[in-house]
Amino acid sequence: MKKLFYLSALIYVLTLGLQSCNNGKTYAEMKEEEADAINKFILENDIKVISEKEFIENDTITAENEFVLFDKSGVYMNIQYRGDGEILKEGRYNISSRFIEICIKDVSDMQITAGDTLTSNRYSPYSENFLLTVGSSGSYSASFTDMAQSAMYEAYSTSAVPNGWLVPFAYLKMKSYISAAPSDKIARVRLIVPHSEGTSYATQYVYPCYYEITYDLN
Repeated sequence: MKKLFYLSALIYVLTLGLQSCNNGKTYAEMKEEEADAINKFILENDIKVISEKEFIENDTITAENEFVLFDKSGVYMNIQYRGDGEILKEGRYNISSRFIEICIKDVSDMQITAGDTLTSNRYSPYSENFLLTVGSSGSYSASFTDMAQSAMYEAYSTSAVPNGWLVPFAYLKMKSYISAAPSDKIARVRLIVPHSEGTSYATQYVYPCYYEITYDLN
């Protein structure tokens, strides 16, 4: 009987803990709030959303404040500059980037307000470096390197690059420069990334982020 009592007590405590982490909300409710936050961000920033079909018909180019929505991932992408090289083929590539990560939803459990900057390396002397693997089927995976200098690793304690960061590589024309690349030649994108394609924290607490990212091929 005592064992059953302790087991019941443990289950009760764990249940309370899970409820307190999510304020008693179901996953479906948190996803709905996330969708509302993304729509609000789009409206407030006068963003025009286009479909993948329109994106392809427009030679995979986006206008100044135009974002393409990828239905499968839920990622929104605006290409500010594609680069002046070539789309990456199967292989492994060293990429360096500059970025800013902004939460676009209130997250009470983390004391975050929509519009808060979560992390950035814009003013750091170090770039965010990661090793990108392009598979034969057009798949993408990546891991952050140089952990001691990685703002993302410092913030999230994982080397995994968010899947949302990898979506643009199917459309960017990367190039390796002998010396430092001119800033106007580096590929640049803006992204709205849902929790499912974001960081480990975004996945856990179900919040979307807005990113501005540059990609440079080393």
